[in-house]
Amino acid sequence: MQEFGFGLAAAILFDVTLIRAILVPSLMALFGRYNWWLPSPMARFVRVEPSPLAPCAAPVPSE
Repeated sequence: MQEFGFGLAAAILFDVTLIRAILVPSLMALFGRYNWWLPSPMARFVRVEPSPLAPCAAPVPSE
């Protein structure tokens, strides 16, 4: 039981320091606006405008 508690405490410490404090903010800064895209089926479900990053339903042919 004591080993399990130590392992759990180590995992929480790792998660808090490396993942949430360093990795997530740096990846959000790196990805920029690509963090906040919303797929068109989900946008229809929540009744908002779909992401401009999502591909168009029908591509416009060029002449």
